[in-house]
Amino acid sequence: MRSFKLIERYKSTQVHALTPPDANPSSTTSCAATGKVNHHSKWLKLSQAISASVAEPLLPYGLPTTELIEPPIDLHLKSVNHVETLASLYRRFQTCSQFDKSLICLEQYSLLRSLGDPKLLRRCLWTARQNVADIQSKVVLSAWLRYERREDELSGSTSMECGGHILECPKAAMVPGCDPKSFYDHCRCRLGTVDGTDKQIIVGDDECSTSNENSDVSFCIDDEEINCVRNKIAVLSGPFETMLYGSFIESKRVKIDFSENGISVEGMRAVEVFSRTRRLDSFHPEIVLEMLSFANRFCCEEMKSACDAYLASLVCNIGDALILIDYGLEETASLLVAACLQVLLRELPSSLYNLKVVKFFCSIEAKERLAMVVAMEENMVSKTTVMLLERMRECATEKWQKALAFHQLGCVRLERKEYEDAECCFEAATEVGHVYSVAGVARAKYKQGHQYSSYELMNSLISDYKSVGWMYQERSLYCSGRMKIFDLNTATELDPTLSFPYKYRAVALMEEKQIRASITEIDKIIGFKVSPDCLELRAWFFIALEDYQSALRDIRALLALEPNYIMFHGKVSADHLVELLSRRVQQWSQADCWMQLYNRWSCIDDIGSLAVIHQMLVNDPHKSLLRFRQSLLLLRLNCQKAAMRSLRLARNHSSSEHERLVYEGWISYDTGHREEALSKAEESIALQRSFEAFFLKAYVLADTSLNPESSAHVIQLLEEALKCPSDGLRKGQVLYIVKPLCIAVLCLRICLFDVILQYFAGIK
Repeated sequence: MRSFKLIERYKSTQVHALTPPDANPSSTTSCAATGKVNHHSKWLKLSQAISASVAEPLLPYGLPTTELIEPPIDLHLKSVNHVETLASLYRRFQTCSQFDKSLICLEQYSLLRSLGDPKLLRRCLWTARQNVADIQSKVVLSAWLRYERREDELSGSTSMECGGHILECPKAAMVPGCDPKSFYDHCRCRLGTVDGTDKQIIVGDDECSTSNENSDVSFCIDDEEINCVRNKIAVLSGPFETMLYGSFIESKRVKIDFSENGISVEGMRAVEVFSRTRRLDSFHPEIVLEMLSFANRFCCEEMKSACDAYLASLVCNIGDALILIDYGLEETASLLVAACLQVLLRELPSSLYNLKVVKFFCSIEAKERLAMVVAMEENMVSKTTVMLLERMRECATEKWQKALAFHQLGCVRLERKEYEDAECCFEAATEVGHVYSVAGVARAKYKQGHQYSSYELMNSLISDYKSVGWMYQERSLYCSGRMKIFDLNTATELDPTLSFPYKYRAVALMEEKQIRASITEIDKIIGFKVSPDCLELRAWFFIALEDYQSALRDIRALLALEPNYIMFHGKVSADHLVELLSRRVQQWSQADCWMQLYNRWSCIDDIGSLAVIHQMLVNDPHKSLLRFRQSLLLLRLNCQKAAMRSLRLARNHSSSEHERLVYEGWISYDTGHREEALSKAEESIALQRSFEAFFLKAYVLADTSLNPESSAHVIQLLEEALKCPSDGLRKGQVLYIVKPLCIAVLCLRICLFDVILQYFAGIK
C-alpha cells in the first residue's frame, strides 16, 4: 500500500549538488580569512583510499572536499516562523473580500513552495482559481494547474483539451465571473454548453445584402457603394448616431464618402451585415480583424465585443496566438489577448523553446500586460529566465510579489556568478520584508571575498530572530573548526530535513579516511529523505571502498529520480558511469532481476528495488508494469514528482484500454480528483476484471470514507482483487491490508452495538 508521505522538500538537485571548483573564491579556514584558495589542485586530489587503477576511469575528478560543497539558496519565499505566517494568512483569507482571496492563496502557495508538498500547492492553486473573476487571471491559473499536472507528457492529449474539471477547463476560463461553489464541479464543455462561441450559424444570402428598396444611405469607398440602413448603422455607436442624425452635414446626405477611414469595401460590407444580423460567422478572420479596428475607431462597443469573442474562438495553436496577440494588444481586445495567452501558457514548457514566444514574453512592451510564466524549472541560469524574472519584478505590486521576484532574481544571478547584481537583488528583497534573503546577501558577499562580513551578517540575524536551522547552516559556511561543527549540529537539531550538514560531516569523515563512517552519516538523511545529490555522494563513497555493486545500485536509483542526471558537477553522465560500473559487477539476466526485485521488495529495500527496476527498464523501456512499480516505490520514498513522471510513462506505454484507465485513475487520484479516479477504476473493471483496477477502487474508497459500511465494501473489493491474476508481491500487500481492516470494522461494529444497547437501557 502506498505509505504515508513525508514532505519532499528538496526540489533542486542537479545545479546545487556540489559547487564547481571556481564558484567559491574564499577559504573557510577561519572566520575572518579572505585569502584565495587554489581550488584546481584540491579538485584533482584523489582520496588515498582509492587505488590508481580504479580512480582514473571511475573518479576522474576526484572526491569532493569540505571546502567545495555548500547548500543552495532556496528559490522560494521562506518565513522565519511558518506556522505563525500561515495562520496570519488564514485569518486574512477569512475576513478579506472576494477579490483579494485569490491573491492570498497565491501568497500562501509561494510560502508553501519551500515545503515541497505537491498536494498542498495544488490546493492553493485550486482555491485561487475558484475565487478569481477576471478572465486573464483565470487563464493563467487554469494553465498553471495544467502545468502542475504535467499533462503535456501524456501522449494523445492536446494543450486545449478539457480534462473534465471546470477549474482547469480552457473554455470555462474564458467566461467572466466566479462561482466559489464550483470547486468540485465537472465541466460541461464537452456537451457544448459552456458558451456559444462554437455554434455555427449559417447566414442566408438574403441577410448578407441590403436591397436598394430598404437602403437609405450609401457609404462610398473608392468607386464602390455600400448600401446601408441609416438607423441600423446609427445604432452601432454614439459617433455614428451623431453623424447620421445630428447637425453634421452627413445627416443630410444620401451618399457619404468613407474612402479615408481606413476600411476596405469588403470590411464595410461586413459592417453593414453585422448592423442588421449581429453575426460574424460568414466572414474571413482578416475581415473580422478589420471590423475590430473599425469598431475601435468609431466606438462601436457591441461590434468590438462580438469581434473580440469571435477571434478569440479561432485561437487554437501557437501559430494563431503569435499572429493574433499583437492585433489584440493593439486594439485592446481583452478576450483575444486572453485566448492567445492561454494557448502560449498551456503549451508550457515546450513553448519556451519557441524564440517568438520568448521574445514576446520578455519584451519591454509586454511588461505591463503579462506578469507570470514558468521558466526556472527548464533552465535556471538561462538569459530567458533572467528576462522573465525582470518582467515579473516590474509587474509586482504586492510586497510578497516584490520579495519573491527580487529573491528569485538574486538566486539566478548568484548561479550565473553575477555576484554584485545578486547582492543588490537580495538586499531589495530584504527591504520589502523577506528575512531569508539576508542569507542570499551573505552568500553574495562571501563569493566576492568578504567572508567576515557574511559571518557578521548571519550572526546578527541569529541574534535578532528566533533560531531556525537554515540560519546556523548558512553561518557555518563562514567559520571553521569547532564553531563550524557546532553550527552544523545545531542546524540539524533545529531542522533534521536539511541535507547539507549530513553531507558536510560525511565528506569530513571521508577526508579523515573513515569511509564507512561517512556512509553511515549520509545514510541518516537518505533514510529520512531521498535526493539525487545524497545518492551521488554515497555512490562516490562506495566507489572509494571498491564496493561497485552498491555504487551501481545508488546510481541506478538516482537515475530513477532524475533520468538525465549529470555527475561530477555536470561533467560525467550518470548513464556513462553505470556502463563503467556494470563491467565490474556480475551481470543479471531478466529472470535474475525479477528474483532480485522479489527479494528486495519483500525486505522493503526501496532503493534496491528502484535500482533493479531501472536495470530491467534499460532492457525493456516500454514495459508499463515496470513503470507502474517504479511509481509505487517513488511514492513510498516520498518522491512524488518523479513518481508522477513514471506513472505518466506507464500510461503512455500501456498495452490495453483497461490498463490505461487504471494508470489514468492513479494520476487523477494523486492530483486530487477522487471521483474521476473512482470512475476510471469502474470503467476498467467493466472492460476487464483486474487486480490493479479493484485495488485502485478500494484504495480511493478507503481514502474517501471511514465509516463501517465503506470499510466493509473496501474489504470486499480487496477480496475481489485477490481473485484476479497478479504476482505475489502485490497480493501480499493486499493481504497485509485486509487483516487490520477486518479488525477495525469488527471493532467499530462492536462499539456501535454497545452504544445501541446503552441507548435502549437508558444509560448515558
